[in-house]
Amino acid sequence: MDFEFGPADDAFRSDARAWLKEHECGADPRAWERELGRAGWVGIGWAEDGYGNRLAGLTQQVVWAEEYAAAAAPARVGHIGENLLAPTLIAHGTDEQKRRFLPAIARGEEFWCQGYSEPGAGSDLAGVRTAAVREKDTYRISGQKIWTSLAQDAEWCFVLARTEQGSQRHHGLSFLLVPMDQPGRIDVRPIRQMTGTSEFNEVFFDGAEARAEHLVGGEGNGWRVAMSLLGFERGVSTLVQQIGFAEELEGVLRLAVERGAADDPVLRERLVRHWAELRTMRWNALRTLGSSDDPGAPSVAKLLWGGWHQRLGELVMAVRGAAAAAGPYDWSSERPYELDAPQHLFLFTRADTIYGGSDEIQRNIIAERVLGLPREPR
Repeated sequence: MDFEFGPADDAFRSDARAWLKEHECGADPRAWERELGRAGWVGIGWAEDGYGNRLAGLTQQVVWAEEYAAAAAPARVGHIGENLLAPTLIAHGTDEQKRRFLPAIARGEEFWCQGYSEPGAGSDLAGVRTAAVREKDTYRISGQKIWTSLAQDAEWCFVLARTEQGSQRHHGLSFLLVPMDQPGRIDVRPIRQMTGTSEFNEVFFDGAEARAEHLVGGEGNGWRVAMSLLGFERGVSTLVQQIGFAEELEGVLRLAVERGAADDPVLRERLVRHWAELRTMRWNALRTLGSSDDPGAPSVAKLLWGGWHQRLGELVMAVRGAAAAAGPYDWSSERPYELDAPQHLFLFTRADTIYGGSDEIQRNIIAERVLGLPREPR
């Protein structure tokens, strides 16, 4: 597509830059979300307005992402509700569901988590076993979800559950909106990672309730709704992610110059290759923006950025040399050894080629749905 910034985009950039300069995020990320919501900056990429959000075209969404990154504004904690659930409700939800949930997301007042992956159904999402049984106007949900980001802080979770007893694979699944404040029925357990942080959680549902009116897309249509939601993870959100990658790469480049590692021809070649690959990923994302008829685009994007980011973690360790294995110690602290940013980057990116659909699954999708090769025997 022709991706050029025009006068309207320049004016939008000026407004965004001025607003970000005038407003600062404090220590409370939820308060920052409410601040963004009051100004209409939440939901600018939605296909509909009228929920307290302003609308912006593709180029203006990219402008906002660039200005947000340039202002060193904090990571968003409302991402799952704003960029995943909201577009899904606009596409598949009832008018009542949109009126109930979209304004609260746009105001930065309600936060969401995603109940997809399970211990036996990660990249192979069709293996979901969490069950939901209809009882008059209520569904009772039992099962376990895992790797659930921000579950410890979310008020709501959208859950993919099996509503047809005895169904298999992608048949008999439904997409339910579940309130998290159900003591004794929902148990959230943080997962401590090798980075020392706990962004992800296990979530156990023991008869948790979801109202029948909060079923999205109709009973048994959960697979279609779930796949539609995953499609919203590409496009502008991919460009936003790449802006963060560019900041990380810039930090590695500065470190290489400061330490003299850039004088090593092998390391210098790796740095240049990383810069070129990031530019290629950007052009690929721009090429697929606005296109909904390319079934392989999300898988190609995931393969590109997962491997790139993982190799960036390896590269920063090579730039630091032996010092990468050590860090500052504070024996007076309960946690005397804390990872610094490069060490955290290296360890966390070990998972980049696994979560969000492993590389093996992405290659199968490309082979079967794009190239038309025979499916793997099951």
